[in-house]
Amino acid sequence: MRSRNPVFSRRGFSRDNGYAGFNTAPQAGGPAVATQGNPYAQPTGANPYAQNPYAQQDLQQGAPPQAPAGAGRMTMDDVVIRTASTLGTLIVTAALAWALLPVDDANIGRSYGIGIGAALIGMVLALVQSFKRKASPALILLYAAFEGVFLGVVSSVVDNRIADGAAMQAVIGTMAVFAGVLIAYKAGWIRVNRRFYGFVMAAALGFVFLMMVNLLFAVFGGGDGLGFRSGALGVVFGIVGIILGACFLAMDFKQVEDGLAYGAPREEAWLAAFGLTLTLVWLYLEFLRLIAILNSND
Repeated sequence: MRSRNPVFSRRGFSRDNGYAGFNTAPQAGGPAVATQGNPYAQPTGANPYAQNPYAQQDLQQGAPPQAPAGAGRMTMDDVVIRTASTLGTLIVTAALAWALLPVDDANIGRSYGIGIGAALIGMVLALVQSFKRKASPALILLYAAFEGVFLGVVSSVVDNRIADGAAMQAVIGTMAVFAGVLIAYKAGWIRVNRRFYGFVMAAALGFVFLMMVNLLFAVFGGGDGLGFRSGALGVVFGIVGIILGACFLAMDFKQVEDGLAYGAPREEAWLAAFGLTLTLVWLYLEFLRLIAILNSND
């Protein structure tokens, strides 16, 4: 089961993209394309997207199809540059929001309102991109810009009113998880296969459902809702959220690796950047929330 939620949907090189030969069925009279190691491979005849528009004659020889001639293949440099552009946009707008939207007693209401509005716009932009078959660099960069405004405001609130230095601690925690998962993935300690994908998706959907229920109780019942985001239980759920974020990172790395191996078109690097940014934002917010809970006086 795949989610349409942009946080969970790893759309970069998924089976409905038609790129990179990820679920290509064998041609009539020809050998099947090797799908060992591809968690999205489907049995013969089960894949409605088996007609890959980028399939080449080398498919008959069992080699993975590539991007069409002249389209250009995605490279690691493409992924790094586009990810840096997306994260750079997010960091710049976060810094501007931190500096220009004060969170003192006189201005916190206005600043927080702007931050929440930016978060809602960013969520809509992320949803639009998640439903598109192809990457839209403008949508992705706009998402990063609005998400940066939200992160700048919420980071300033936590750092100035709850826990001094919380933002930097959250950044360090996010970078540490990124580096740790990357090392573990490259060393082969983490294997992203169909079972891993299914387990993570099920756990993530359950996690988000509980958080939504908790939010509804908090909005309509007041207080901390069901207590999933405060106290000892909040710490537990914060750790679970960080673990899920680490799993999302491993899935992102797998998609980038598959895209490079199967010759995905260069434009797919924007989707890789989008997925990585979503995951890093998730991790940062979970770290920031956990730090806030641990430093709360309640």
